[in-house]
Amino acid sequence: MTSQTPFYTYDEIMLCVASAQILDREVALIGTGLPMLAATLAKHTHAANAVMIYESGLIDTNPIEVPVSVADPRIMFGTTTFASLYSTLGLLQRGVIDVGFLGGAEVDQFGNMNATAVGDYTHPTLRLPGSGGANDIASLANRVIILMKHEKRRFPIKVSYNTSPGFLNGGNSRKEAGLKGGGPSKLISDLAVMDFEPGSHRMRVRSIHPGITREQIQDSTGFDLLWAEDLNVTTAPTKIQLEIIHQLDPKGIFLKNN
Repeated sequence: MTSQTPFYTYDEIMLCVASAQILDREVALIGTGLPMLAATLAKHTHAANAVMIYESGLIDTNPIEVPVSVADPRIMFGTTTFASLYSTLGLLQRGVIDVGFLGGAEVDQFGNMNATAVGDYTHPTLRLPGSGGANDIASLANRVIILMKHEKRRFPIKVSYNTSPGFLNGGNSRKEAGLKGGGPSKLISDLAVMDFEPGSHRMRVRSIHPGITREQIQDSTGFDLLWAEDLNVTTAPTKIQLEIIHQLDPKGIFLKNN
């Protein structure tokens, strides 16, 4: 970063890249956490006509402030439809959801995610909240965006428990299992942006965040990554994006290192 470049954090890069995955007029299913801030940023910038849907049953929300969870009353501002969890998941079944956002404790080389238990399921080293609507999103959304902190323990070669299916065992295994959705499209971490190589569906690095090296990324991953031939540097957040982010999250609820 030069003196002319505004200061930003790697979490803010994650956020801006995630926001860019929502296109104008798309229907996006948003979960709690950083995706809520990414979705609100998209509505305030390039995707004013995107329809944001939350598991709690709120459809086409337009909050002024970023809510802290899908049950926060602030999320109701400007909402066109108050429905139910049943209705929201029904939209997934109908193939209406263009993009869904997910995260978890673990993600493996084929984009399978674990949010249930780390270690042996019956005697885990860590018991987690479980699926909620994550399995539905992973199985049925037209594409899925994964947001993860990039740490070796979070990127094992095989997840301890497959809460949210990615490309299963790679190749055609997802299609053969009958899953309707398109599977993971991008994985955005605080080190890099990954996709999944066509054919093998193994995780592939597409861009590296400014100041990060290939060695850092590989050393933070529990399996061998693929690398795109046209590998580049992730675009840094703009001054306008950063100003909007800080207005939306002035207390650092989601971006604690602001």
